[in-house]
Amino acid sequence: MITGRSPDRCAAAAAEASAADWIAADFADLSQVAALADEFTRRHDRLEVLVNNAGAVFQRRQLTAEGLELTFAVNYVAPFLLTTRLLGTLRASTPARIVNVSSSAHAVGRIDFDDLALANGYRPYRAYARSKLANLMFTYELARRLDGTGVTANAVHPGLVRTRIGAKGGTLTGIGWSVVQWRYRGLRVEPEAAAQALLRLACSPDLEGVSGRYFDGEVEAEPSAAARDPNAWSRLWALTEELVARVRLPETTSG
Repeated sequence: MITGRSPDRCAAAAAEASAADWIAADFADLSQVAALADEFTRRHDRLEVLVNNAGAVFQRRQLTAEGLELTFAVNYVAPFLLTTRLLGTLRASTPARIVNVSSSAHAVGRIDFDDLALANGYRPYRAYARSKLANLMFTYELARRLDGTGVTANAVHPGLVRTRIGAKGGTLTGIGWSVVQWRYRGLRVEPEAAAQALLRLACSPDLEGVSGRYFDGEVEAEPSAAARDPNAWSRLWALTEELVARVRLPETTSG
């Protein structure tokens, strides 16, 4: 199953990957994310691997219809909603794996629990870094909650991937992204190579039962100190549940 924002691109990617199924959803709209999860469970009764790979960065601060800062919503809240809404199906499909794509940028991320909408001091990279820190904290708390269920959760920094993620966020963000790509050109990896790290976490027998870990490529790595605070994990989880509860979502069908 492939998902993305554009139906045409979803269909093209599914055809290229010889995938039998796809569902389009805009991760800036949490109601669409919930509908995606419910449509998946309507079509399928098993889910053995879930890879959360949504990522965006924006030049100026924008808010979703629910009042969420857009980078935080797309990169973190939407994957949180999708994953938690599919947990029933994942538990019914054990052994199952969840792979969250984070970034080494998390190391400079900080989460102000009193300003999740980032009303003060918005900068594109600051917003991106904190969303990737949130991805990582979510992974650790998710792994803790799923301990013993047969469902694992891990996070990965796939590398400085040669994509246009930064170029799509506005002129200044695009220039900044080009500078980063040039400055660290020796560290850049092609999308196909980056995908190998995700595939390893999703499929490798060597990682059966491994959960609550962070990987830099295919190597287990130490995250930032901010990512290692269990109290912050649970606090972020609770606040995210409150954010999601504000949205008018269809009644769950995933169990």
